[in-house]
Amino acid sequence: MTDAGTGRVSAVTSAVAGQVRELRAARGWSFEELAGRSGVSKGMLVQIEGARTNPSIGTLCRVADAFGVSIARLLEPAEERSVRISASADAPVLWRGERGGMARLLNGTAVPDLVELWEWRLEPGEAHRSPDHPRGTREILHVLDGAATVTVDGVDHDVRAGETIEFLADREHGYRPAGTEPLRLMMVVVTPSGEWDRRTRSRGPRPS
Repeated sequence: MTDAGTGRVSAVTSAVAGQVRELRAARGWSFEELAGRSGVSKGMLVQIEGARTNPSIGTLCRVADAFGVSIARLLEPAEERSVRISASADAPVLWRGERGGMARLLNGTAVPDLVELWEWRLEPGEAHRSPDHPRGTREILHVLDGAATVTVDGVDHDVRAGETIEFLADREHGYRPAGTEPLRLMMVVVTPSGEWDRRTRSRGPRPS
């Protein structure tokens, strides 16, 4: 990895550490409480707050869901801006495939619902599988290049370039190239606001 790439990873790790520490303290939660709500182990949470690990996309999803915030909130300090322009090259890469694929979180908002905009590229032979998201979460995928096989709750759906698929993502799902060509797609994830507790499978109100 280049020095610039290493610097970006370090910046992301540091940002996540600070945000998780601040959000947990604001709620008065112990590590045990956050672990129970998120399904992420106490040991991993300690590592995250100490900026000693680069958490996976699945771990970030669980922690963000527990706090009732978007992943984008965990990646950078919240700032009050009416207009924001960002370059895709600066977007954090939160998933890397074993054959060169990747996923970037381009942007996200937190009100009134949690909305995230992603860019995905998967090479032939790669696949991403995601556990269920909080109840009511929806994903919208638009295939730019190639063709995708989108699996939702064990059922495959073929989506070609120029087509869009929308589905409830509060169940197991995943995506992979449908053929021998690389797959490139844009994804929007929309999650109803509020803290999510995996122990009870219920959502609490967003803190004021």
